[in-house]
Amino acid sequence: MIAFIRKILKDRRGNALAIACAAMPLIVGAAGLATDTIQWTLWKRQLQRAADSAAIAGVYDREAANGGTSTITATVNHDLTLNKHTWMALKTGFPTLEYPANSGVMMNAVKVTLAVQQPLPFSSFFMSAAPTIYAVSTAASIPAGGDPCMGAFETSAKKSGLNFTGNAGIEAPDCTGWANSASTNSAAAGGSSNVTLESVVAVGGIQESNNWHVKAYRPYSPPFKDPYADVTPDPSDMRCTTADLTETTNLAAAATANTNCWASLRVTSNTTLNLDSYVNPNNPNKTFYINAGDAFIQGNLTCTACTIVLTNKDPLSTTIGQFKVNAGSNTNLTAPTGGTFKGLAIYQDRRAQDSNQTNKINGNSGSIIQGGLYFPSQQLDYNGSGTTSAICTMFLARRLNFSGNSTTTNKFKKLADCSAFGLGAGTGTSRMIRLVA
Repeated sequence: MIAFIRKILKDRRGNALAIACAAMPLIVGAAGLATDTIQWTLWKRQLQRAADSAAIAGVYDREAANGGTSTITATVNHDLTLNKHTWMALKTGFPTLEYPANSGVMMNAVKVTLAVQQPLPFSSFFMSAAPTIYAVSTAASIPAGGDPCMGAFETSAKKSGLNFTGNAGIEAPDCTGWANSASTNSAAAGGSSNVTLESVVAVGGIQESNNWHVKAYRPYSPPFKDPYADVTPDPSDMRCTTADLTETTNLAAAATANTNCWASLRVTSNTTLNLDSYVNPNNPNKTFYINAGDAFIQGNLTCTACTIVLTNKDPLSTTIGQFKVNAGSNTNLTAPTGGTFKGLAIYQDRRAQDSNQTNKINGNSGSIIQGGLYFPSQQLDYNGSGTTSAICTMFLARRLNFSGNSTTTNKFKKLADCSAFGLGAGTGTSRMIRLVA
């Protein structure tokens, strides 16, 4: 018997099976842990995506409420119902919401924390409680780029807002162009246009094009807020005459009579109207109201530190005139640095009816308008044939169309350098909502 046992101990056959059996717990354990790791990573990623989406939704809600937070909880919970997977049953007390203070360029931040307690397939055999998975996300509104020198308030998904056509040449490397349209192509550069901007921002989509020369495309951003939304003409400030304001108007007599409001503004071909000769201490910022009529410029118009306001003294009327400039005219306007219409060279009352009405400014190399061109309810067509000197102009319209001449380029300064015309950094801010942590 002893000899038989010794023989068995010396026999090497079957060692591989014995070693495999001994190692099997390690192999099973490693496979189980690998499976748990993959599953945990997948769940963590899904939970993080849900937190990211909820945080972004919260900032959109807060932006719409001008910083308010009363409806964010409902918005976040609704977003979570759309983005949570069937396994995501949040732990009691979650989600938690925090509102970090505005810091630097970051505004209206929302921090969302989610937590789930989910058993893992292998580890649950050895753990008394399932592990907790956390996901934290912070989103905020941050600047979208350079100064917003041009943009459109059109919100329809059926119409684009910002368009560059023909041979339009724009050189504004420190400026942002933006469009509030929800169209799939809310800002477009077509034809032979050549558009240089810091960035182009839109609520809807933006089609890339060789006509764009931008540092960044920023589609699906929050809408731009009207920097002049609180500017409204005061009928009590309008001292009207039924006469038209023309090149033959006696401006000295009008100033003496304290008149600042006319039925229309008309400058005929080959004539000049210089509004700088109007000196009235009761109207120091030189506000020229046009009561229900048009401004039609065929000749030359000059006005320094003034605003032409297209409005209607009757607060219930929607009859508002348009601004039209012929190509042969020289229009030289600069905006005031103070008063109600600070920074605005031309203002059209937002009561103006759209009905596809179009304001047209056909400029030439001798025309320069420095300040804001404001047409919030109607379209503005700007057909500039260019200027060699940089100008401080901010274009604001419901829809904004640029066209032009292929041999010249319209050059624009950044608004931060335009304080001499009532503009400046912060006149308007184009912002976007992004994850920041």
